[in-house]
Amino acid sequence: MNADILVFPGSNCDVDTEIALREALPGWQVRRQWHDGADLSDSDFCVLPGGFAHGDYLRAGALAARSPAIGELRRLIARQGLVLGICNGFQVLVEAGILPGAFQANTVQHFVCRDVHLRVEHGRSPFLQGFAAGEVLRLPIAHQEGNYRLSADDYLRLKDEGRIAFTYCGPGGESGDRHNPNGSYAGVAGVLAEEGRVLGMMPHPERAAWPAIGRTDGLRILAAALGPLVQGGKL
Repeated sequence: MNADILVFPGSNCDVDTEIALREALPGWQVRRQWHDGADLSDSDFCVLPGGFAHGDYLRAGALAARSPAIGELRRLIARQGLVLGICNGFQVLVEAGILPGAFQANTVQHFVCRDVHLRVEHGRSPFLQGFAAGEVLRLPIAHQEGNYRLSADDYLRLKDEGRIAFTYCGPGGESGDRHNPNGSYAGVAGVLAEEGRVLGMMPHPERAAWPAIGRTDGLRILAAALGPLVQGGKL
């Protein structure tokens, strides 16, 4: 089984992601691939890591969304592979039209770097196998443009379709503006594509994958991909 990490100019979480994937997916071949010339033809799982792809010029993720690697990514999705976009990777997936919505600067108008709590909203995705709806996770965030925007109608549609993966919350799962670190609509922190095989999320699971630092919630998200793929990619 092969897990790939797409590296863009300005990616800075690719090494962290590689180390976390090797921990989460023992026995897998984990590879970092430069976006220009990436070959995902034998990939089972691809991660778009955090960072500032192409300096986030124009908009966060806008230039990376026009990379030749996005065509490879679409072919991987078409053959039922898994894709995870983390932070800047989420922004790239949105800019490429693979996931819905748009991003703006945080409402606090500055870079935010801290731990947050997330409530699991839906489990119909390989990434959420083993999680109960309503379960609260703790993961770090680090972003300047994490304010996820979508219309009220689109939000309701995604919610009805079970495509809201995570929302920001308090430690007891409570919602509210004071638990929303960036102003995202309805506190959305992660969304899924229609088939549940593509997940975009602003928090960083690769930075919460180490028992030695008391952070393993991210490891659970990364490792959850293993079971369905080994079983032939069936949800």
